[in-house]
Amino acid sequence: MSRQRSLEKIAVSEYVTIGELVRLTGSRYSTLKFYTEEGMLPFEQEEENLTRRFPREKTVARITEIQELKRRGYSIPEIKKRLQQV
Repeated sequence: MSRQRSLEKIAVSEYVTIGELVRLTGSRYSTLKFYTEEGMLPFEQEEENLTRRFPREKTVARITEIQELKRRGYSIPEIKKRLQQV
């Protein structure tokens, strides 16, 4: 049996993992990891070695915003600047 949560469960969860964000947004894992490391995605982490938990609604909205800005031709540094202004 798979340990993965169903999309129905993920879709109503307050917090999700990066792997679940991949499933929710269709983004690549490496892309989301990069955004996280660049400080573009909000997350909580209890301790250094524990899984990062992302607030689902806020993070999905942020990923959508980043994708839209990329579509409009903004570079990552430009996107980061815009996100910090919000």
